[in-house]
Amino acid sequence: MNRDAEPSPTLGRHGARDLPSVRVDAYNAELSEPGGEGFLGDRASNRAFVEILEDWRQRVHRGGGEDPLEDAVGEGTATHDIDRADLDDLLHDAEEGPEAAGLVHSAIEDFAQEMAGVVRRFLRMEEWRGTERIAVGGGFLEARIGIMAVGRVGVLLKAGGERVDMRPVSRHPDEAALCGAAHLAPPEALAGADAMLAADIGGTNIRVGLVGLRLDQAPDLSRAHVVSSERWRHADGEADRDEAVARLAGLLRNLADEAEDKGLRLAPFVGVGCPGMIASDGTIERGGQNLPGGNWEGPDFNLPATLASAFGKLGDRRPDFVLHNDAVVQGLSETHTMQDVSRWGVLTIGTGLGNARFSNHKPGRRG
Repeated sequence: MNRDAEPSPTLGRHGARDLPSVRVDAYNAELSEPGGEGFLGDRASNRAFVEILEDWRQRVHRGGGEDPLEDAVGEGTATHDIDRADLDDLLHDAEEGPEAAGLVHSAIEDFAQEMAGVVRRFLRMEEWRGTERIAVGGGFLEARIGIMAVGRVGVLLKAGGERVDMRPVSRHPDEAALCGAAHLAPPEALAGADAMLAADIGGTNIRVGLVGLRLDQAPDLSRAHVVSSERWRHADGEADRDEAVARLAGLLRNLADEAEDKGLRLAPFVGVGCPGMIASDGTIERGGQNLPGGNWEGPDFNLPATLASAFGKLGDRRPDFVLHNDAVVQGLSETHTMQDVSRWGVLTIGTGLGNARFSNHKPGRRG
């Protein structure tokens, strides 16, 4: 084990299953397609929705009709270049463009059907049995089309006899991915602090946040909020792994300086969410293939140790960096909304389909 990567005993462990508020029953499940090629979760990703929308545009074209999206998004605009906010506008202005709205609705329905099938597979897994509620997050939920898709999935599951509630994450997906990091630390690790630093490393973006804890208002962290954040879209460039880590450390340092300027007392702790299976020593065992530059997996690279070294000190000491799976971290932001159930999960729709299943330490009422 790399001792530089090992957090202090009071600050938790990388990839821990027993956390202060919940037990992590499972995460990063990689369900294979029936034919053995690819992962089933890829059917419920951002890319999958784009492919479904493109298919509907092509079907209309093959049928001899004009693409109803072109008037709204511009002739020749590739499907992957259409902003989700533009699709939301088409739904909102359905009276002005009923066929365009109908095409978007068709794509939402097909995507929901695919996602419902994926969720059914999760619910058949031993670790996911008895799941009462699933929160859905990720970038796809930033748009109305994502909310509608989640609602439709819930209807399909209930109609098929699955007794599980589907709901969007209660915070903005970007905030959820950062606020959940506070749940990686035992309460005593945050005592006396006003804020903490958090990072969310994804296949498209890296986000960092200065998270206000508001422990005096809500010791359960339900009032935690993002005071300030920065985002770097690494998918647009060709940064390698070392450049990405250096950039991440720099973004975190900027927020640490901002906290000092604001007079906020920072916890000596940084929570980091990252795709993949996280070993207790902070290495990524698998699942980091979409991260910038490659080579994030395996025993030869330790992200928290490398990041801690690049970041430096807070005051007179180095903060502890604790790493966990990004879907787990986003799910942790929902613990306060899951007190009326005992077993619940999270799915994050982004570059892939992140997933995690939790059990509350103190069983709540079944809804």
